[in-house]
Amino acid sequence: MKILFDERQLLHAPESYFRQGRIIAHPEQPARAILLRDALLADGHQLTQPRDHGASPIKAVHDPAYVDFFDTAWQRWQAYGEPGTIGVPNYHISHGRNRCPTGIVGQLGYYSTDTACPVSEGTREAIYWSAQCAIDGAERLIGGEDLIYALCQPPGHHASRGNSNGFCYFNNAAIAAHHLRQKFQRVAIVDIDTHAGQGTQDIFYERADVLFASIHVDPSDYPPFFACYADERGAGAGLGASLNVVLDKGTGEAAILAGIDQLITATRDFAADAVVVSLGFDMATDDPLSELVFSGDGFAAAASRIMALDLPTLLVQEGGYLGPSLSSNAVRFLRAAEDAVR
Repeated sequence: MKILFDERQLLHAPESYFRQGRIIAHPEQPARAILLRDALLADGHQLTQPRDHGASPIKAVHDPAYVDFFDTAWQRWQAYGEPGTIGVPNYHISHGRNRCPTGIVGQLGYYSTDTACPVSEGTREAIYWSAQCAIDGAERLIGGEDLIYALCQPPGHHASRGNSNGFCYFNNAAIAAHHLRQKFQRVAIVDIDTHAGQGTQDIFYERADVLFASIHVDPSDYPPFFACYADERGAGAGLGASLNVVLDKGTGEAAILAGIDQLITATRDFAADAVVVSLGFDMATDDPLSELVFSGDGFAAAASRIMALDLPTLLVQEGGYLGPSLSSNAVRFLRAAEDAVR
């Protein structure tokens, strides 16, 4: 299988962030992408450089002003902030009427909804090339390929049209799904991360041409907190095109696979022509951010179930942090997916 990855994605390397009242080591480290890349190369997959498709496919999904913000954010922060610091907002937009300010401090808070998405020297290059991996994967499906893995780091599914959130800046899966609409009439996004992809849902909530089907831990007491509850089904033309399978903390493998079967049934009922998988290995029991019980066997079974849809499929990396089984779970999933299409 082709693995789309660019070394410039490793330039975003935040050291710490504020969580639950204290400063902790930032989980979204380049080491996770390196582990995934090296394990998959050792398993015989082919590393492929993504082509540069420019910013237009990103701006087709995100607010263009938000995309442009990152072009100069680091330089502006350097001119403003103390030496040796990175751009982390300490103000955020409130509910109600808001306008985008002109200063870098205000814009950081306007465009970021938490403290998990700092802006540093390499952020713009990393998020741009992470998105290019997803876009190039979509282009390759449009060109007739049937299964590709975009090793997107940083991940994307928490990012909405104009905001970063939860380690995510550009919503790679959403960008890819929208790009696929150039050829495919109906596209399904199947999100199997332990966290809900609320940014993806928000982007497509009123659209009938893209299904958002997600399985995740109950957000009432777990990130992202504010969206992707079971009763959220879309609105307007998109009513019925959102599905949230919500899990209790501690849910085990059999129940998770039964929930994934619900996503697959919804994809069939939607009559999708192509699938984008928001692939989160943080469902694993030993992942530092997991609240679920899931193993390598479960990931392999999930891959086989998804590939049984027999549709062009783009795998887009989301969560999955530095737990002991991260690389082996990726190997198991991609191996099972590839075996299913042989």
